[in-house]
Amino acid sequence: MTRRYPAYRDSGVEWLGEVPEGWKVSRFRHLFRESSEKIDTEVVGVMLSVSGYRGIEIKEYDDENRRRLDEDLVGYRIVRPGQLVVNTMWLNYAGLGVSEYEGHVSPAYRAYDFVPEVERRYFHHLLRSDLYVKGYTRLLTGIRPNSLQMGRDDLMDFPVLVPPQSDQTAIATFLDRETAKIDALVDEQRRLIVLLCEKRQAVISHAVTKGLNPEAPLKPSGVDWLGDVPEGWEVTPLKHMCSHVVDCLHTTPTYDGVLLYPAIRTADVERGCLKLNQARLVSEEVYLERIQRLRPQENDIVYSREGERLGLAALVPSGVDLCLGQRMMMFRVRDGLDPTFVMWALNSDSIYEQVVERNLGSTSPHVNIGDVVNFRLAIPSLSEQRAISSFVTTQTEKIDATIATSQSAIALLQERRAVLISAATTGKIDVRRLATTEVEAA
Repeated sequence: MTRRYPAYRDSGVEWLGEVPEGWKVSRFRHLFRESSEKIDTEVVGVMLSVSGYRGIEIKEYDDENRRRLDEDLVGYRIVRPGQLVVNTMWLNYAGLGVSEYEGHVSPAYRAYDFVPEVERRYFHHLLRSDLYVKGYTRLLTGIRPNSLQMGRDDLMDFPVLVPPQSDQTAIATFLDRETAKIDALVDEQRRLIVLLCEKRQAVISHAVTKGLNPEAPLKPSGVDWLGDVPEGWEVTPLKHMCSHVVDCLHTTPTYDGVLLYPAIRTADVERGCLKLNQARLVSEEVYLERIQRLRPQENDIVYSREGERLGLAALVPSGVDLCLGQRMMMFRVRDGLDPTFVMWALNSDSIYEQVVERNLGSTSPHVNIGDVVNFRLAIPSLSEQRAISSFVTTQTEKIDATIATSQSAIALLQERRAVLISAATTGKIDVRRLATTEVEAA
């Protein structure tokens, strides 16, 4: 049974509701002092950023060319360990937290020192809780969801719940321990998903290049990326396998108020799966414009040829009228070939290696149509193509179901984490005894 505090009172803040007797509601300005430290001549620490889930962390660069030079960092805000760092344009995504690091952040951020004799860990949890994010959101202004901002005066006047210091410490101790347990379970599920994705890709790549018979004699394919292939298979350029190869229009579709037809983007394609439920929709006028070259039909293959999601293929399903968005192309396979097999082959490691080879050193990954149509695939007889297609489809569906189960488990764990933080930091549940008991038991 959930334990509650002995008595409650009205906080005087509508969205905060009742709080335990003895807890105060202060204002942000009374607990925090803005730091004026900025980089002048010497860079301090590492570049930091804010994560809605983890708080303040060291910024990771997927491209070292994006890392700023020292001279570009003049004017960036300095962050000291134990300071509260706030991105006022990201508060609707929990864009704040107490930093464990010494470093620097964009001038759009602010850094604050705490008043003495408070438990920083408690306020880290409180100010990032779902309840507080909803409170911030009421005061944000702007047009775009990703850049809604809270004004300085509103932040300075924002209500902050302040329990007695002993309660702050107990709540922080409890939440640090319990969230660490939940985070460990989440990490375990994420590691499982990585392994499942690797297994999925291995199933695809092995089946479309080696077949289903492990005893089949092999022969050199003559293509480095393919290696040996079963005897009787032919190595053929993609262009000889297609009756049509179509590139998208090189303009961004207008996503209209009259929403009818999915316009497939790279974000909507996974290996062997088209995510129609998340596709952006366009009007009939835009749809008709974008299918002038070729109207997609069932079992055509859509392929992403630019960007971070380069080299992914999926089939057009039945009963759906769709068009190509930016960075996409489409193939229609000739009679006598199985479109599903060709689609899986395009998703294999051997094809992806050909894509990567053409993008070495590129800061904007893409592949030209002339290169795509010359990709070389290993092709068995039609009956074997169909057998391989059936096998790969069945196996990937099983793996995808397991991945979905893990993703659901992560969502439930994260929901429990959020509920626990909000309830404990606002006094909806009394965790003081639990914190003391657990700590003593450890």
